[in-house]
Amino acid sequence: MGIDFDALKGKAEEALREHNDQIEQGLDKAADFAKSKFSGHDSQIDSGIEKAKDFLNKFDDTPDNPPAR
Repeated sequence: MGIDFDALKGKAEEALREHNDQIEQGLDKAADFAKSKFSGHDSQIDSGIEKAKDFLNKFDDTPDNPPAR
């Protein structure tokens, strides 16, 4: 009666893939809020958000720039 960590990891990765765009929008909103509260630290906030998005994109199956039609 233990926790199946492999199944839990799979579900988390699936959620990241399915909701990638919504998570990125949330990160952008969080960055805007943080910048409004901690003025003068914009570059550090942006750096943290970019690192989070890079991590998130590891699970994204779709290209960021879809091919032109």
